[in-house]
Amino acid sequence: MFGGIDPTLLIASLMVASVPILLAAVGELVVEKAGVLNLGVEGMMIMGAICGFITAVETGSPALGFVGGAVGGAVLSLLFAVLTQVLQANQVASGLALTLFGLGLSSLLGQGYVGIKPPLSKPVPFGPLADIPVLGRIFFSHDAFVYMSVLSVVGVWAVLKYTRLGLILRAVGENHDAAHALGYKVRRIRVLAILFGGAMAGLGGAYLSLIRVPQWVDGITAGAGWIALAIVVFAAWQPWRALLGAWLFGGISVLQLNLQAAQAGIPVEYLSMSPYLITILVLVIMSSRRGRAALSAPACLGQNFHAAR
Repeated sequence: MFGGIDPTLLIASLMVASVPILLAAVGELVVEKAGVLNLGVEGMMIMGAICGFITAVETGSPALGFVGGAVGGAVLSLLFAVLTQVLQANQVASGLALTLFGLGLSSLLGQGYVGIKPPLSKPVPFGPLADIPVLGRIFFSHDAFVYMSVLSVVGVWAVLKYTRLGLILRAVGENHDAAHALGYKVRRIRVLAILFGGAMAGLGGAYLSLIRVPQWVDGITAGAGWIALAIVVFAAWQPWRALLGAWLFGGISVLQLNLQAAQAGIPVEYLSMSPYLITILVLVIMSSRRGRAALSAPACLGQNFHAAR
């Protein structure tokens, strides 16, 4: 124990706290690798949270709840795909509108579910491994989605780096005109990437309402979608760095809660805003380095594709 804070519990807690933003960040990373800037992550997350919560409560199944969350996020992302890929609307404005729409619609859908508890999800049964001192508590005492979030990072990294699908996705994000000239369906690829990003954001939101909280609270995401967007930039569009960024934010969030519980003498308001301040500071530092991260950004990020050009 250090100042009333258990390091083992702190590390285990930060892994859980990082899951929603990690899932959303991995999904957005794939979307941006395809050359699309979707600022509607917050809206997709909160729609995933309420759709997952409603599905789990009505069916009594946490697994179906996560399916419902993924579908909710993907359906909202489909609206963004139609606006930007079919109607050629501005991606930044469409993403902001998507967030506002998601926040409003989720508040409407969730009015009858305030104060209701969802069915509980159980930790993965690791047997004797969970009883190992220190390591058992850190690595073998979590629910399935903690491990799935890490596996999603591994999977996206492997697909982007080693597969033809990843090469095509990166080609579309780097030079959509050249990809089109080679015969690739740029809009179709981008729509599929947007749907994947929406589903991942929906899963992150469902994790918040079904496991992390677990209950429905209006505005439950509390800016997690914006943090996920910041983590993608912090990670310079690299999956492994996204994992580190999510763990960093999760660790800061859990640490400030532990400091509050330990009565560290720091005003609660300062502790509550510390994760967001640290995220902003990291982004400022990254930007000031003549944009090492900016140089890694896909060349066509945020640009609409016109096949007639």
